[in-house]
Amino acid sequence: MCKGLGALPQTCLERAKEIKTKLGTLLQKPDNSIDLIIPYPEKLEKKPEKIQKPSPEDALQWRESLDRMLANSYGLATFRSFLRSEFSEENIEFWVACEDFKKEKSSVKMAAKAQKIYEEFIQTEAPREVNIDYFTKDMTLRNLVALSPSTFDLAQKRIYSLMEKDSFARFLQSKQYQGLIK
Repeated sequence: MCKGLGALPQTCLERAKEIKTKLGTLLQKPDNSIDLIIPYPEKLEKKPEKIQKPSPEDALQWRESLDRMLANSYGLATFRSFLRSEFSEENIEFWVACEDFKKEKSSVKMAAKAQKIYEEFIQTEAPREVNIDYFTKDMTLRNLVALSPSTFDLAQKRIYSLMEKDSFARFLQSKQYQGLIK
């Protein structure tokens, strides 16, 4: 599992701690770094984005695929609200965090985002732990050692599939969605 088929749970824990330590090392500033007082964009107060309500015809097109709905800001917001009502908002939050992670170019920011995503959504007993199998968790943990935009791809695909097969079908039957297409 962690280091072979007969790995003990303790070995898995040791491996997880080792990877977490390596990830923490990536986040440390070099000795010759300079502290710039530039706030991160996520810490700036953002004005709420005005999202235009789609026409019933546009909303009907969301039925074609989850991708189509998530590409629409109103669709994403409406789906997020629906998942919140079902107490499964962590799925869309994880998916959005992974999309944001893929766009990051700075290796320092990428490491910080990776650690935050892992601690918030992936690690056992995380505050908003997503429902993924052991193999996916293990592969994601291994991917943290050599960060790349595809670090969370497997876990993100599993959650996307879960939303597509389960939550999305219920969303299309929900009062929220039905109200948009009428």
